[in-house]
Amino acid sequence: MNIRVVSVVLLAVFAGFTAYTMSIAQQSLLSFGYELVSSPDTAQVVMDLYIMVLLALVWMYKDIKARGKTVKYWLPFAALTLVFVSMGRLCCINKT
Repeated sequence: MNIRVVSVVLLAVFAGFTAYTMSIAQQSLLSFGYELVSSPDTAQVVMDLYIMVLLALVWMYKDIKARGKTVKYWLPFAALTLVFVSMGRLCCINKT
């Protein structure tokens, strides 16, 4: 199966699930994040996740530059990746 087809399906499912969970959430995304980093065990998971995000951002940047795109092209995907992690990369796969 083509990687673009898989990524579009994953993007649609994940975006829908994210929208659903954010619509029923009883706290803001920021307060949820603060709650996660207030305990050492969950803070470790968050730190690990964001190390992976930073590595993905570097990889996305290098990939976009190799394809002849500009930093302006990369910025929206980077912002999506910083906030929603998987969504930015899934969108980037479908645009390049």
